[in-house]
Amino acid sequence: MPNPAGIVIDQAFDQLIRKRFFKGVRFDEPSGDPGWFGPHSPVWYVHEHTPAMILGLGAAAVIETLHPDFAWMGYDHSRAVERVAGRPTGGVDPEGLLVRGGHSFSFFMAVGHGPTPAADRVTRAVRGMHNKVRGVRPDGRAYDADDPETLRWAYATVVWGIATAHERYHPRPLTGADLDEYYRQFVKVGEALGGVDLPDTKVAVAEYLLDSVPLMGVTMPTVDLLTSLNSRSTPLPVRAVTGLAEWALLDLQPGWAKKLLRVPHYSPPTVIARRAAVWSGLNAARYGAGPLREVRQSRQRVNRKRAETTALHVA
Repeated sequence: MPNPAGIVIDQAFDQLIRKRFFKGVRFDEPSGDPGWFGPHSPVWYVHEHTPAMILGLGAAAVIETLHPDFAWMGYDHSRAVERVAGRPTGGVDPEGLLVRGGHSFSFFMAVGHGPTPAADRVTRAVRGMHNKVRGVRPDGRAYDADDPETLRWAYATVVWGIATAHERYHPRPLTGADLDEYYRQFVKVGEALGGVDLPDTKVAVAEYLLDSVPLMGVTMPTVDLLTSLNSRSTPLPVRAVTGLAEWALLDLQPGWAKKLLRVPHYSPPTVIARRAAVWSGLNAARYGAGPLREVRQSRQRVNRKRAETTALHVA
């Protein structure tokens, strides 16, 4: 019997994301193709908890804006930034934000669970988009999305964000060597996008981010992002949920980032209570609705070849 919650979420996902951003990406074929990582990999395990992965990508988007090159790159080129007559207003374009988030999510689903041809294709597409993202900051410094240090920063923030959200909110998170294996596997994604000399363990990524602090700063794009996250600007009926989501994104940040972002300090009981509320919400969404259709199709794709082989041997 179909799960009612799963049906509702799948239908909403179908309208908002699947029909718009998964065009041409098949997760159910070719038979037996494990993709880049395979069903027993840490990448599959981590990414199958879709709500936690989305929260991690959001946390990565927050910390990314503390790098001035990255901040102005997004301000000048991101669809999420509201523009009038081609000029940024400092606001957020809701439709553009959905497009930006949809493309990011579909990319990580394709490279994580998709078959090899799909992972290869979406990676080429993203590299093609990066080739066009270059410009000059207001202070005259040039930026380039294909710059090795920019690619390293982008890789490190994303793997940090997803892994940190996983550690905090997955009911059975990977730890120790298993978690480091996730970091090592994720290097494949960073390298496919052009990254080199990428940190490949939890400690190495944390040290890289910490070593980057002298380069960090709060610029106008950072302020605009924080303003857009302010839950007080959302409708009253959903303000409690958006406020908790805003808090969770900032709570995931490392200590040095919280200082730059001027995140308020909360008492330990408050932090524990809020993390418990986020944990409950994310896991209710994940396990109440079940895995996404694409996740189910990916497992069926891999298992189909095994079933065919078994049937052939029996025959």
